[in-house]
Amino acid sequence: MDLSKIRMVVTDMDGTLLNSNHEVSSRFFELFEKLKENKIIFVAASGRQYNSIIDKLKPIKQDIIVIAENGGFAMKNGSEIVSTPLSNSKKNEVLKVLEDVPNVHPVLCSKDNAYVLQNSPLFLDKLKEYYTEFDILSDLKGFEKEILKIAVYHFESSEKYIYPAVKHFENDLKVKISGQNWVDVSSPNANKGYALQKVMNDHDIASDEIMVFGDYNNDLEMLALSDYSFAMANAHPNVKKAAKYTTKSNDDFGVEHILEKLLNKL
Repeated sequence: MDLSKIRMVVTDMDGTLLNSNHEVSSRFFELFEKLKENKIIFVAASGRQYNSIIDKLKPIKQDIIVIAENGGFAMKNGSEIVSTPLSNSKKNEVLKVLEDVPNVHPVLCSKDNAYVLQNSPLFLDKLKEYYTEFDILSDLKGFEKEILKIAVYHFESSEKYIYPAVKHFENDLKVKISGQNWVDVSSPNANKGYALQKVMNDHDIASDEIMVFGDYNNDLEMLALSDYSFAMANAHPNVKKAAKYTTKSNDDFGVEHILEKLLNKL
């Protein structure tokens, strides 16, 4: 594994860079400074909203590229790189289907806010971990401002209870199981791979110059762009199959472990 040409590092957040307590390690921030010294660009790519990602990476927010909302939105130091909205008509089609699915919680995600129903205090408490900014509405179908995606939560299993109900939208939308509890529905081009390809083009980065880390199905498109794609030990089987390499789990500093190897090669 020749890491000497690496010019960009990209990592998912939940289940990858973040541990099970949703924390970024101090070890990562130390390694980031060394990446910066070596002019290696860092990209955080997550299904989270932009504000939530920035909140987790606040000490380095001026020095990184952020791909948020599963690729529906990307920013660098206040400048927009990508924005791929979901049409209002498609939004309402999805919401209508979800009305017949028990115990699911849809979230409308915009560039700087999220919108939910007040139908579960327990869910609203859970939501605060993923969304630093959100408003409560009485009706989501009546909301007409631009959104990037619908994120749908189930307390037990998104793959078992949400995905079967919205799978048929895959013909003309992007439907992604993005975590144990989440499914995201968005525009066809709203995925991490689409946004990352734009970032790579902007910086003239080739597949052998980029290192990518992921753990869930919403990471598959961006993992495919790199000759150095890493699945976490805790990753979904689909990700382990698709990635070229594996690393330790998110609770065992899997990203940091590989970054240290990278920096030792420079």
